Amino acid sequence: MIFRFRMLSDENDNFVRDFEVESSNTLLDLHDFIIKMLRYDQCMASFFTADDRWERLQEYTYMDMDGGMGDGGNGMPQPMATARLEDVLTHLHDRLIYIFDPFTQRAYYIELIEGKEPEKGMEYPRLQFAHAQAPDQYDPDENEESGSIFDEMMGEYSDFDGDDNYDDEY
Repeated sequence: MIFRFRMLSDENDNFVRDFEVESSNTLLDLHDFIIKMLRYDQCMASFFTADDRWERLQEYTYMDMDGGMGDGGNGMPQPMATARLEDVLTHLHDRLIYIFDPFTQRAYYIELIEGKEPEKGMEYPRLQFAHAQAPDQYDPDENEESGSIFDEMMGEYSDFDGDDNYDDEY
C-alpha cells in the first residue's frame, strides 16, 4: 500500500508538500525522506500522532528513550525505527506532527490524504507536489515567504484602491 501525505507549516502558509511513501516504511524512513526532501541537516526530531484538533498523542523519537523497551508503553516515547507507518496510521486523515526542532518546538503538520496501490514502475518515497520554499531549518526569521496563498494569488489586485469620485449611495 502507498500512503499519500500532505505536509503544511505554521511558519509559512504558502508551504505545501504532497508526497508518497510505502506504508511498510518506518517513521525513521519517513524522517530521513523529509530531511532529504527539505534539504535539512540531520537532526534530533520527533513525530507525534495527533487528533483531529492537532493535539499531540503518542510520541515517536529519533533515539530510543525508554532503555530498549521500544514499545512506547507507560507513556514513554517509542523509537521511530520500530514504528511502521501502517501500524501508526490506520485511517484516512490520520495526522502526524513532525517536530524538527525540539528546543523551539518548530514543526510540520502531516495528514494522510490517500491510500492506494503502488503504480507500476514508480519508485517510493517520492515527492508529488511542492509549493513555496521550506522554512529555514535553523532560523525561523529567515522565512522570506510569509502570508498565505490567498495573499499571493490576490497580490495583483493590491494596487486597486477604487475611485473615490463615486458615491456608494445610489
